[in-house]
Amino acid sequence: MDAVDQKLLSALRHDARASLSELAMTLGVSRTTVRSRIDRLKASGKIVGFTVVLKEDTIRDPVRGLMMLGIEGRGTERVERRLRGLSAVRALHSTNGRWDLIVEIGAETLEELDAVLAEIRRFEGVATSETSLLLSTKKQAG
Repeated sequence: MDAVDQKLLSALRHDARASLSELAMTLGVSRTTVRSRIDRLKASGKIVGFTVVLKEDTIRDPVRGLMMLGIEGRGTERVERRLRGLSAVRALHSTNGRWDLIVEIGAETLEELDAVLAEIRRFEGVATSETSLLLSTKKQAG
């Protein structure tokens, strides 16, 4: 991938619905070049698909937290499956160090967050946990 491919991917991340003409103008290349590069990136597996971002997806949860979990024994896969089933779980990360999993949680209220935390703590295999509320976001990808 060269600099034009990188700029093309950046432009598509910003607006995947941009027309070939708009992309060509942004990149300073022809429409044919844009089309062939997109086709090549798709064929090579660099681009695996396009998606729609809904307005609701961009609205931040009023109450957000990170829950670090210590899992006993070999229960990580079981705990991960249960966490994936919770609608309040926004992301799930494996990690090293003291904690086995980090769970990003979003809720409408502190009470709702508290209920989710209590539910997770009751999962079989969860030995220890620590939660931090996210007060503000200083930088976000995208």
